[in-house]
This record gives sequence, C-alpha cells and structure tokens, in this order.
Amino acid sequence: MNTNISFAAASKDYQKGQYLKSLEVLNKLINTQQDVKTYVLLAKNLLKLGFKSEAASAYALAGELDSNKESPYTREAALLYFACGNEEQALLQALRVMTLARSDADLACVLASIHLKQGRKDLVSPYRKVISESSNADHARLAVRLLSDDILDATNETLVYNLFKKFPDIMPLRLLKLVFAREVCDFELVAKEFLPVQKMLDGGDHSALERDNPFYNLHWCSDEALNALASHNPSLPLREAAARRRAVPHAWSEKIRIGYLSSDFWAGHATMKLLRRILELHDRDKFEITLFCHTEEKYLEHEAGTVDRSQWGDVCIVRDMTDEEAAKAIRERQIDILVDLKGHTFGGRSRILNYGGAPLQATWLGFPGSVTDVDLDYAIGDRFVLPKTSEANYYEKLVRMPDCYQPNDPANRPKPRPTTRAKVGLPEGAFVFASFNANRKINTAILDVWCNILKRAPNSVLWLMLSSPRTQTNLLNYMNKRGLESDRVIFCPRVSYEEHIDRQQVADLGVDTFPVNGHTTTSEQLWGGLPVLTVKGTNFASRVSESLLNAIGLPELVASDIKAYEDMAVELANAPDRIAEYKRRIRDNAGIMPLFDAERFTLHLERAYEMMVERAKLGQEPDHIDVPALPPRTEPFFSFD
Repeated sequence: MNTNISFAAASKDYQKGQYLKSLEVLNKLINTQQDVKTYVLLAKNLLKLGFKSEAASAYALAGELDSNKESPYTREAALLYFACGNEEQALLQALRVMTLARSDADLACVLASIHLKQGRKDLVSPYRKVISESSNADHARLAVRLLSDDILDATNETLVYNLFKKFPDIMPLRLLKLVFAREVCDFELVAKEFLPVQKMLDGGDHSALERDNPFYNLHWCSDEALNALASHNPSLPLREAAARRRAVPHAWSEKIRIGYLSSDFWAGHATMKLLRRILELHDRDKFEITLFCHTEEKYLEHEAGTVDRSQWGDVCIVRDMTDEEAAKAIRERQIDILVDLKGHTFGGRSRILNYGGAPLQATWLGFPGSVTDVDLDYAIGDRFVLPKTSEANYYEKLVRMPDCYQPNDPANRPKPRPTTRAKVGLPEGAFVFASFNANRKINTAILDVWCNILKRAPNSVLWLMLSSPRTQTNLLNYMNKRGLESDRVIFCPRVSYEEHIDRQQVADLGVDTFPVNGHTTTSEQLWGGLPVLTVKGTNFASRVSESLLNAIGLPELVASDIKAYEDMAVELANAPDRIAEYKRRIRDNAGIMPLFDAERFTLHLERAYEMMVERAKLGQEPDHIDVPALPPRTEPFFSFD
C-alpha cells in the first residue's frame, strides 16, 4: 500500500466531510504509519463523529510523538478529556504542557478546576491572572473562586473590578466585588453594588445567596436562615454521604481517637493562641490526638526548633495530598471523631470530610456558622451562640458547651505588662473607645452609632486598628460627612502580639462590631483588662461577644439592641467609677470564671466527645447534645500577679 497516497486519500475524504470513509482508511493505515499527522487526522475524524474521548486519546498519542515539548495536540487532548469528565487524563495531559497555561485561559481552566476540586488551592495561583482576564463567562465564574482567597491582594482587586465590567450580570462576581469594597470600607461602592442584591432579597428571591461565599456572607447578613443558604455546592447530597460514611464498619478502641484538621497548626496563628493549651491538656489516657496538618511550610520552618508540636498531638502532614488522599490517610488511622477547625475560612479544606474521613465528623472554632456544603454530624458551640432557635437553621446537630464554645490559653498567652497612653499615642484626658476588629467588620450601621456616641460624649475618641491608608481615608471621609473631625479618631498600627495585649488596658471601653463581633479580638481585649460593650446578636457570628462576656462574668455589657448599645456607651463615658469596677472585675474573674479556664474547658470538650461516641456505639443517629457543666471553681486557677 502506498501510505502517502492513503494518507492523502484519508485527508481528502475528511475535507469532503466523509468522516467514516476517512476513518476507515486511517484504521488500516495506523498499523504501519504511526506518526503525528496520522494521529491528528484520526482525532479530527473522531471528533467530527462525536467520539470525544477517543479523539482525546488520538491527540494524546500525537502529542507524545510531537517533537514540540509544548505540543498543541497535548493541549487539545487535555481539553477534550476535561470536557468528557476524565479529569485524571485531563490533568496528566495538561501538566505536560503546563507552561502554556500561563497564557492560555482554556488550558489554565482545566488545571485550576481540577486542582480546586482536589483541594490543592496552593497550585492554582499561576493561572489566576490569565483566567481572570478572559472574556469567557465560564472562565469568569471560575475566576470568582480563584480571586476570593486573597482579598488583601491589590492585583486581585483590580482583576475583579475589570472582570465585573465585562460580566455585571454574574452574581457571584458582584458579591466578590462587594467583598473587596468592604475590605477597604468603600461604603459608597458597597451601597451602589448591593442594590440589585437587596432588590432580589426584598422580592423573596434568595438565589443570589446560593452562590455566595459563606464566610463573606456573614459580614453583611445577620439572618441565620439566610446564612444557611450561602453555599458553594447547594446540590451536594449530604444525607446520603453521611449514611454511607456511618455504614462503613469501624473498630472502636478503648481510647477515643480525635483528629483535628487545620492549616493553623503553628504557634503564631490566632487560632493556636486559643487552642494550644487545650491540645496540651487532652487526657492521653483516654484520648489519642492526631493533627492532620495542611499548614504552609513557611510557618513551620519559621518555628522550627522553638515549638514542640508533638505536645499537641501526633502530626500527620496532608498539605500536599488531594482531598481524597487526605481522607484516605485519615481513615487509615481509624479516627473516631474528625474535627474540622477551619470551615469556610481562608486556608480551609473542609471538603476532605466529604470523602468520609471518620464515623463522626464535627466543625468547631474556625467558622461561626453552619458549614453548609460539608458532610458533618455536629457543630460545637454553646447556649449563647447556638440557642435552641438555631437548630432549625443548621444541617449539623448542635453540641452546646456549658460555658463558652471558645477555648483560651492562660499558660502560653503573654500576660499584659504595664504601659502608658503616651507610649501608644493616646490623649491622657480623653475617654477612649476601642475597636481592634478587622476593618471589613465595620459598616455604615455601626459607624453611624459610633458617630452618635462620639457626638454625645464630646470628651471621647475612637481608637481603631489600621489596615491600610486607603481604608483610613474612607473611614475618615464617612465620619467627616457625619460631622466629626478627624482628630476624634486615632488609628493604631500593627505591633507585636505582646505589645498588642499590653495596649488594651490604656483604653476605657471596647466597642464591638456587628453583624460580625470580635471573636479572638474580644477575648484578647478581656485578657488585656478591657471591658467590651456588645449587642445581642441574631446568629453565631453576632453572638460571640455575648458568650465571652458571660463566661467572664460581665453579662450586663450585652445591650439588648442598637439603641441600648449607644446609650450605654455614652453613659459609661461619663462613669469612670463603673469602668474602673469593670476592669477590677475582669482582673478578679479571669482566674476563677470559665473564660480563661483551659483545664475546665478541656474536660467539658472531652465529655462532649464521649457523648458523641456513646451515641454512635449504640447505633444512634447524631442528635443535639447539651454538655453538663462541672461545678464552679471555688479557688483561682491562675493570677495576673
């Protein structure tokens, strides 16, 4: 057979649209002529006939034979495999030409989509820009996920704003633009871009929420029922997944095996400043503790030789595993209760739980709400943040700790040292209201109240944490328009953790934000000796300070509503004796009340775990649990002296 003529004939048939005839020739020819052009023509015919998967295989063979290491045929194979749902082969082919993806949005989408699905967010950053600059609507929707992970990145902000100009009707993109605007307190932009969302909500259309990021949703929505709608994957069959997971045979041991999953297992992280002592205090005679760690290597290297993480538990690194691989590693350790400490927060990999890591799975500490699209049995809270009324709005069953859901560490957290107002740049004679919450938690509703307070208490100033000069300008502009001079607001810079604890005491009263309270921030203020005023909330995120204040014995600092909050702040600005009394009570109560009692907290948490396991061993479905309280302390467990 003359192969040149045969190839030419096959090519001619293809040009005429006679794909079956061309394919017939190629099938004979392929036995003797296995080269790039033959496989490419084979792929084209198969594609015309609707055989995408087979066409992908032919393109892959062409790519292997191509002398060009960045073969366009390998690219075509990757795209076709991805379109067919064969993500394993799509990833294999795409990785062979991954350098092309930096300038090829289609190929970048293949890589980024698969990496995200596998839980490998750390691998997607090279593709963020090219995908975000594409004019393809599907690419824009993927870009929303890529750009939402770092809202402090100015480049990401620019990409989002430019992308929104192309696709103003993509609701997740609008919601992400609002996230960036809130981060810098651009209140005019927030008001403008939120109007279409508000219009939908007012009309009873909640579809926008279904694609909202659950974490960012909390910053504008305090309705617990609506928070529960915010989800990345509303169609996930959680009940079926839970049933399959619980049906897997499990060998319970005498000790309860607890697995904690987080990216925050380094001493400098805010979560570890709460959790560290609890991990150290776990009763090793009753519990085996494993840390499933996906902490970034740079943080572990920074603390190498200075922090002994083995005191926290056995460490299993899952950082470089896919979600499915990580779940397999967890199952191999026969974990009884897998506790996710991140939820829908930055760096979280909660979807590992959707591959069935343990017979019991719980969320705690990281995310203040229902982790809406993750296979979970329990959400751990307390009677303040998760009252009975919350049960209808949570997929998870609620575990209520008897005192407070938030642990605190009196052993490793530095004690406040004496300091002065002059040292931190505060006026000596003024009453100082302080809010050290992230600026994204500040909205016009709370700013209006703060402005009213400052006007009604003329000898007062507001002390705020500074995130950026741009944010400072936006905040001052808003307050100036409300009739306040800029010198009524003092911005404090970021300092070392020890200095931050020290400076709390020179303020007079902490003023909380809503709908997202201070969480770690509030407990730090109380640890530093500063009373905090809050308002009764309507969801987990807005009830945290109430929980903390009750645990330190200052429930009267929880105002019933916004007007009461304002009036109480003004009243206290004129009552130095009451402020002094609150500060004395904080100092006296810290060593005997539950808030900073890590030993008491650990015993309560371990009892919660035991109650979960007891139900499971009896074959009972998860149900709401109220953990019984130990008797109150009669002697101090520590002192600031």
